[in-house]
Amino acid sequence: MKRILAVAALAFSLAACDAAVLSGSGDEAELDIPEVADGDISQDTMVDLTRELSSDEYDGRMPGTEGGEMTVELLKKRFEEAGLEPGNNGSWTQDVPLVEITGSDFAPLSITGGKSNGMAFDYGDDWVGVSYREDAQTKLTNSELVFVGYGINAPEKDWNDYEGVDMKGKTAVILVNDPDFGTESLEGPFGGKAMTYYGRWTYKYEEAARQGAAAALIIHETEPASYGWNVVESSWSGPQAYAQRGDDAPTPTKMNGWIQDSVAEQIFEAAGQDLAELKDAAKKEGFKPVSLGLKTSTSFTNESREYVSQNVIGILPGAKRPDEYVIHTAHWDHLGRCTPADDGDDICNGAVDNATGTAALVALAEAHAKAGAADRSLVFLAVTAEEQGLLGSYYYASNPVFPLAQTVGGVNMDAFLIAGPARDVTVVGPGKSQLDEFLAAALDADGRVATPNPTPEAGYYYRSDHFAFAKQGVPMLYIDGGEDLIEGGREAGEAVSADYRENRYHGPKDEFDEEWDWSGVMADLQLYYRLGRMMAMSSSWPNWVDGDEFRGIRDESCAATNKGC
Repeated sequence: MKRILAVAALAFSLAACDAAVLSGSGDEAELDIPEVADGDISQDTMVDLTRELSSDEYDGRMPGTEGGEMTVELLKKRFEEAGLEPGNNGSWTQDVPLVEITGSDFAPLSITGGKSNGMAFDYGDDWVGVSYREDAQTKLTNSELVFVGYGINAPEKDWNDYEGVDMKGKTAVILVNDPDFGTESLEGPFGGKAMTYYGRWTYKYEEAARQGAAAALIIHETEPASYGWNVVESSWSGPQAYAQRGDDAPTPTKMNGWIQDSVAEQIFEAAGQDLAELKDAAKKEGFKPVSLGLKTSTSFTNESREYVSQNVIGILPGAKRPDEYVIHTAHWDHLGRCTPADDGDDICNGAVDNATGTAALVALAEAHAKAGAADRSLVFLAVTAEEQGLLGSYYYASNPVFPLAQTVGGVNMDAFLIAGPARDVTVVGPGKSQLDEFLAAALDADGRVATPNPTPEAGYYYRSDHFAFAKQGVPMLYIDGGEDLIEGGREAGEAVSADYRENRYHGPKDEFDEEWDWSGVMADLQLYYRLGRMMAMSSSWPNWVDGDEFRGIRDESCAATNKGC
């Protein structure tokens, strides 16, 4: 899922950041950042591939469907035509074992006890839920509701929202985001306004399962979630893909789901509790979980099938140091069929998200091949099942074709919003690694500036495929198109972002438009080209800045090998 900007921010120069960050050895080191020429990037490739990948013929590019298989075959063909070599020991693909679970026949979410008088909430409008288990029937019966605040267990922060409660058989009711949400600064136990991984829904469901909960329900609020209920309903209905679980894998909850904030208010009122007061209490250290004295029940049937999807991998081998790798990632998948629009259209075509990024992989591969081999190898990785929780990128990062300690770093491309040329680019997670210095040099060459992510509370750094690599210690850049448009400035840029977010994101109307102005996207691609080429022609090994959450992982990885970093 890409970041969708909601507000403007003041531009800043990354060059003003402290350049004297530490190298992997712990000593100050000046980075080798070579100058590179512009790339010959084909707009025709971008337009034609985006159009084709987002056509109805591909049926929304859901992994495990004919449309998904068509996408893989097209990428193999286009990678080869671009001049790449197969990236996985002579193969273009890496198998990713998945399971698809499709729920149906959803009973209402019923609430009993307290002042409830037998409340029942409708699936879709009021709540959504899925099961990660491959059971034919999911039944949640008279499960006690326990409000666990933000659902965080962080020993290193001396914070445990589950302290003192045995969650076996119970349903955790959880707030979205983390306790610092709503603050104006970036100071606080959970990064202030900036969301940490503890604020992501993925973490909250994982922790609820570790606590032994039967189910987990996140209370949806648009601002802290950074998207509306329409996105939740569309994304969490229909077939859902998950990584296949081994015999020794942790047992997930019976059900994970979301409830509308208005539904939560009714439930808490029936429990004799003030939801607003409990939200405030959950932000403070020492919060204790609160049993609501209510029981919840629901049921639905599941149809499961195991299948194998594919990551598509191409490589342009390096001329001098071919065993050192610079990686480019983009996810090729989208949602397939989803909640119909008013006109009955139920194909989530995913033109912006992420046919554009997938096309960019091919366009950049063509440009680098035309320029000739760089010193290091350039890898182009189109990953599967991002929309289901970064499954393809997680699988690659856990089963790397190219050793991660020999992977210099990389860039991720997730959704090029068509807005025209901008004076800036948006940096998601600035100040995390020495790759910022490469970005500063590339921006200077293009005469542009960087703008920090204006919505750090949305946690965008943890929501796309670069995060899977960062968790394994590989420095990754995640940048997005700017909002300070040449024509119309920030007001116009904000309007484009808002229109996409409200009317097309994760819906059937994210469709290709023949009238799109590609000039801004092509300028952004030139920046990506420079970044990849600079890293591939450099002799340096950029690291995370001292004190970053991923620094220790990278240092440990580097210390374990005499190759690469």
